[in-house]
Amino acid sequence: MVELSASQARRVALHAQGFGSKRPTGRVDRRHLRKVLDHLGLIQIDSVNVLVRSQELPLFARLGAHPRDLIPKATAAGELFEYWVHEACHVPVEQRPLYGWMMEAHPRWQKMREFAAERPELISSVLDRLQSDGPLVASDLEMRDRPKGQWWDWDDGKYALEHLFRTGEVAAVRRPNDFARMYDLAERVIPAEVLNAPRPTEHDAKKELLVMAAKYHGVGTAADLTDYHRLAHTRTLLAELVEEGRLLSASVDGWTKPAYMHPDARVPRWIRARALLSPFDPVVWFRDRAERLFGFHYRIEIYVPQPKRIYGYYVLPFLLGEELVGRVDLKADRKAGRLLVQGAFGEPGIDEAYVSSELRAELDLMATWLGLEAGVEVMANGDLAPALARTGS
Repeated sequence: MVELSASQARRVALHAQGFGSKRPTGRVDRRHLRKVLDHLGLIQIDSVNVLVRSQELPLFARLGAHPRDLIPKATAAGELFEYWVHEACHVPVEQRPLYGWMMEAHPRWQKMREFAAERPELISSVLDRLQSDGPLVASDLEMRDRPKGQWWDWDDGKYALEHLFRTGEVAAVRRPNDFARMYDLAERVIPAEVLNAPRPTEHDAKKELLVMAAKYHGVGTAADLTDYHRLAHTRTLLAELVEEGRLLSASVDGWTKPAYMHPDARVPRWIRARALLSPFDPVVWFRDRAERLFGFHYRIEIYVPQPKRIYGYYVLPFLLGEELVGRVDLKADRKAGRLLVQGAFGEPGIDEAYVSSELRAELDLMATWLGLEAGVEVMANGDLAPALARTGS
C-alpha cells in the first residue's frame, strides 16, 4: 500500500499530466505534441469558439505559444484519429485497436445499432456514396438529386454516418473553416497497419486502458480511472491489475475511497506550473476529482442561463504551482484584437498580488499566441479583477 499526503497526490497527478517540466523555449513542433500526448493519451474536442476551440488549450497549457496547426497536421499525417473515447477526442492512432470492442458492441451505441439493423439499405447507400464521391459532411447528403423514394432526411443521413463512425467503418476529420466532421471510408484515413492490427478482447483492452488512465492520472480512485476512457464494470479488472503488479494500491490523506497508482508514477518535490486550463482538460474534466485533489469546485456554465451564472460563460481554472488558485471568464474579441477578461475570481487565502501578476503574464502570453495585438482588457467583475487590472497599468 502506497500512502500519500494530499500535496503528494496533487504533485503526482500534475507531474503525470505533463506539468513536471518547463515549457519549451525554442521552436515547438510535432515532437512536443507527441510528448504532451504521452502524458494525456487523448485531447477532448469541443466546438465552442468564444476564446479558442478547447482542443488547442491543453497544448497551450503545457507548451505555451505554439503553432496552432499541430493537431490538424498530425491528423493529416495519420498520427491522430478522432473517436468517442472520453467524449469526442483526438487520439494517437496506434491506440485504435484498443477501441475495437467499442466499435463492435459498446452499450453506448445500442440504439444506433438498432437503427442500422432496421435500415440496412440506408447504411449501404451512405457507404456507396462515400465510396463513389469521397469525403463528405452530413449536409452533403441532401445536396444530391435522387429518384423519388430513395431519399432520407438529414437526420437519418447524419445518424447513419455517426453509426458508421462509431463502428469504425468510417473515419472523420474536421473541416477547417467551420469545424464540421468530414466523413470518409476508414481505409482512406487510418494507416493500413493500424486498421488491420489485431484487436484485443474487451477484457484485455479495458485492462490496458485502465493502466493507461493510471499513467495519465498518476494516482486516482476507481472512478477517476474508469472515467478517463468512459469505461464500466471495472472492479474485477482493477483487482486483477493490482494482483499482476500493473497497478499499486494506494491511499491518499483525505480521500474516502481507495486509490490506485501507476508503478512508474513519480512523487516530485515540487510542481512549478503556470497554466490556464481548458474546461475539458483532464486535470479538471472530472469534477469530483478536481474537488478531491484541489478543493476546487468547478462547473461549466455554458448551458446555464446568463442570470444564473456564478462565474461566467467560458471559465478557465488557473493553475499556479500545485494549486488551482483562481478562474477567469475569457473571450477573444477578434474584431478589436483584444483578449477580454470578463471576470476574474480568486480562491480563498491566495496572495492576490502574486496570483494576479502570474495570471497577467499568462494572459499576455495567450493574447500574443492568439494574435490579439491590442492585448488584454480586464473588466470589473470578480474579486480578483481589481488586482489583475492593476498589473497591466
